[in-house]
Amino acid sequence: MGRKRKGRDISGWLVVDKPAGMTSTSVVNKVRWAFDAKKAGHAGTLDPDATGVLAVALGEATKTVPFITDALKAYTFTVRLGQATNTDDAEGEVIASSDLRPSDEEIKAALGQFVGDIMQVPPKFSAVKIDGQRAYKLARDGEDVEIAARPLWVEELVMVDREDEDHVTLEMTCGKGGYVRSIARDLGAALGCHGHVRELRRIWSGPFDAADGLTIEQIDEMAKQPELDTHLRPLEQGLEELTEVKATPDGAARLRNGNPGMVIAHDVEYGEECWASYEGEAVAVGIFKAGELHPNRVFVKAG
Repeated sequence: MGRKRKGRDISGWLVVDKPAGMTSTSVVNKVRWAFDAKKAGHAGTLDPDATGVLAVALGEATKTVPFITDALKAYTFTVRLGQATNTDDAEGEVIASSDLRPSDEEIKAALGQFVGDIMQVPPKFSAVKIDGQRAYKLARDGEDVEIAARPLWVEELVMVDREDEDHVTLEMTCGKGGYVRSIARDLGAALGCHGHVRELRRIWSGPFDAADGLTIEQIDEMAKQPELDTHLRPLEQGLEELTEVKATPDGAARLRNGNPGMVIAHDVEYGEECWASYEGEAVAVGIFKAGELHPNRVFVKAG
């Protein structure tokens, strides 16, 4: 028999405004400890030096993490022009430099090639797996890492500030799997001057906004107190990208047992992925077929 995990059966989302210098895993561990929760996870890793929204799921909300991971996200970041680093950010060693500095007009003109469906090569110092090993581990061991390009949807990339000739601040909205460091690196290459990320902040992720996030200091102050629970958002917020259908009483009972259940739906297409609710609570996520939801994720009833 497996060892029973200790902690509270508590479910929901906590929006954290992650500070620089802390890993995403460390934030999750802090939140789990503060709530004394059995289970926790996050939706989308941020680099240790990056700041901004890190959405942490507790309990049953962890089943909705993929929908936040797949949602659009927005970043603001500053590119240091004139230098390339081996990590594509300010933590790495400078491996190339240039005295060339593009004008504002040249930068704006170059941004267009990074909008829409693009192919992006992740940084060599990233968590991408190569033959079962993390790329950053191979890179740290001095191996010449070759990473295949992968598709990325970039909805918007705009210039918002030019601090000085060496720095430009951009804002990007993109889909799943985007590496801001790669955008900075490739923009510098396109401009012929090199570039890397100096500062990075995720300002929103799906339905979650950094402006609404708790700081680590606030979490520490409220840890294991009822006040912290008031900041927990319902797991249903992780399902906002999906269509909601209403389960009938019998349908809800069947869905909670992992069986197809009857739902009331309007303007829902056959084969569409939806989530079913009953009396205001999420019951299941699944595929809609002829008046029934066929579940692939079932939520344990609160309480």
